[in-house]
Amino acid sequence: MNIDKLNETCIDILKELGNIGSGNAITALASIIGKKIDMKIPSVKLMDFNEVQNIFGLTDAIIVGIYFDLEGSVKGNILFSLDIESASYLIEYLMGVNVGEEFSDIEKSALQEIGNIMAGSYVSSLSTLTNLDMKISPPAISIDMAGAILSVPAIKFSELSDKILFIETEFFEGSKLIKGDFFLIPDIESFDKILNALGVELDG
Repeated sequence: MNIDKLNETCIDILKELGNIGSGNAITALASIIGKKIDMKIPSVKLMDFNEVQNIFGLTDAIIVGIYFDLEGSVKGNILFSLDIESASYLIEYLMGVNVGEEFSDIEKSALQEIGNIMAGSYVSSLSTLTNLDMKISPPAISIDMAGAILSVPAIKFSELSDKILFIETEFFEGSKLIKGDFFLIPDIESFDKILNALGVELDG
């Protein structure tokens, strides 16, 4: 399967999967913090790896990346990222502490758990919709420049594809904007499995 040959119908279906998955992930976050969260309609698109770094403005912008391997019948990776301001706000709200210049080990662990719950909810939604066995590995966290964090999936999948499914999610707790991004990176065979499970045939 050549991802570049995905037709418009396939892209629309992948977008709908992204919308449902991210919506359920936000619901999970609301249950963690015990507050009502409003969400904008996510922006979902298939894009080149070399476009992804532009999302963060500069490749040296510092972000929080929480990284998972996809396991089961679907292989690949999920990256959930937060800008520093959003990550700091979540920690301050959940733990009642002011984040210093650097996140402590406990604060990093809390961010990992937030990412784990959200990504787990997201993958569970996709698994239900496709009837495919999908699980995530324990989370790994990195706080680094966007370019460095995004190089991990780019290097791993550069021989298979230069495409990534990007789900930009903006949500609000009161007047506070929290911006999180999901990057779904199935390998080529898994893209095929997902589309086949949905009864979609690729144009030749």
